[in-house]
Amino acid sequence: MFHTLGELNRCVVECAKCPRLVAFRESVPKRKAFEEEEYWRRPVPGFGDEKAWLLIVGLAPSAQGGNRTGRIFTGDGSARFLFKMLHRAGFANQATSERVGDELRLTGCYITAVVKCVPPDNRPTSQEEDNCSVYLWNEIHLLKNIKCVLVLGKIAWKGYEHYVKRHGGSVQATFKHGGHCKVEGFPDVYMSYHPSPQNTHTGVLTETMFSHLLDKIVSKCHSCYEASIHK
Repeated sequence: MFHTLGELNRCVVECAKCPRLVAFRESVPKRKAFEEEEYWRRPVPGFGDEKAWLLIVGLAPSAQGGNRTGRIFTGDGSARFLFKMLHRAGFANQATSERVGDELRLTGCYITAVVKCVPPDNRPTSQEEDNCSVYLWNEIHLLKNIKCVLVLGKIAWKGYEHYVKRHGGSVQATFKHGGHCKVEGFPDVYMSYHPSPQNTHTGVLTETMFSHLLDKIVSKCHSCYEASIHK
């Protein structure tokens, strides 16, 4: 058990539990646009407001996003969609997340992923998800003010569902965009398609769809939202 998020994140970035993921993250080819950059190529911890009431859970860092920059949802198409929406809703101080050191701040929100290393084809194995689950579970334990969880995609839903069941909860829901699940003794869960370019460029997930979901979450926890933006 970790005592602080800082302690947890220092452990995360040194993790080498999964040989396949270690080999892949270290061998991702550089894109020409980034050939002068030094890629991160390590596990990517969560980040955000340590007093957050909303936890957003994604799948994993992307090859040319988090695996390059060292911050989840940073420097890729998914990040550009997500942070435009979070800024519009008041959770982020800016609408872009391009690089570490860009002065991005989150208020009332913390973002993490089920798997901390980029997996080949964005498909972690069940064993890799299990290996990483201790980190997500500790994040949830350490974020004492969480009232709502937003899962981005089926793998994120599966990871959070696993957490609930392993900690004595009962889940009676299946994944669907806009889904909402109440679990006694746990934060409410909301579900969204993942904001990957594959979904956002094809209309599977639109800005309107995601904005409506964030509005629903804010409405549910209005007092939490108001307290966070005025603190």
